[in-house]
Amino acid sequence: MKILIAEDDEISRKMMEMKLRKMGYEVAAAENGRDALEKLMSPDGPRLALLDWMMPEMDGAEVCRNLRAANDLQYVFVILLTSKDTREALVEGLDAGADEYLTKPCNSEELKARLRTGERILQLEDKLVAAREEMRFKATHDALTSLWNRGKILESLDMALRRVDSMAVLMCDIDHFKAINDKYGHLVGDAVLRELAGRLRRGVRADDLIGRYGGEEFLVVLNGCAAPRLQERADRLRHSVSAGSFLTDAGEISFTVSIGAVAVASEDSGTPAETILNFADDALYRAKREGRDRVVIAQRLVQNTAN
Repeated sequence: MKILIAEDDEISRKMMEMKLRKMGYEVAAAENGRDALEKLMSPDGPRLALLDWMMPEMDGAEVCRNLRAANDLQYVFVILLTSKDTREALVEGLDAGADEYLTKPCNSEELKARLRTGERILQLEDKLVAAREEMRFKATHDALTSLWNRGKILESLDMALRRVDSMAVLMCDIDHFKAINDKYGHLVGDAVLRELAGRLRRGVRADDLIGRYGGEEFLVVLNGCAAPRLQERADRLRHSVSAGSFLTDAGEISFTVSIGAVAVASEDSGTPAETILNFADDALYRAKREGRDRVVIAQRLVQNTAN
């Protein structure tokens, strides 16, 4: 694990570096508080820090306060090193955000024990962060396809409609999906849904939005796609997700999709998402009635003339 030693006295700093390396740490060094803070706040900065209280430019306590104010950083376990040993100094250091407090000269075995405690706390912190991220992911993503779930894609669509310049909303549905389930079973049907999700991801741009709307229906929002380009973009997506078969436990499977699409322009800003979805859904049903494996555009909004 990487550790920072911040100490303005060169001899003390070098001695501590040697001691820490013997303990097995990768050591970074700083000779003043500002340099220490910069190193700790870097993306790959150390997660453990030994900070001398008295340093040029910024003291150890101030470094702690700045670290704790930066809420977007990974947690850094900080031990303050000082010759102060009063209760008031201890309270001040801990209040600044330090996790531990050692008086100089510090005992090697005590230092080692405190650092091991720091490592355990960081491991627990990482587990908590991972668990929180997993919970957040599960709350916003579909368990089968890992795309955004219905709630999240609708929330994102609603936000996009408030600031729209030009975009398109596509409702995509797998053709004859019930027949696939009936013939091959639901596990193969699940594989088809996952395959479609992957093809949708590869078929759109990074700033476009995709979510599983429900069952075999998927919602796609093409940002920056104005009406004149909508038919072309939607057909390209349809071809990309329907092209070629893929291998399942039941053998090679191929499928097609039908798409109902609607163009949304700046003058539609603030239009309820439900209204837009109704038009896209009506267009999808038309595509189904007209033979499937096709795109139908809803002709109802005032449309832009440029992409």
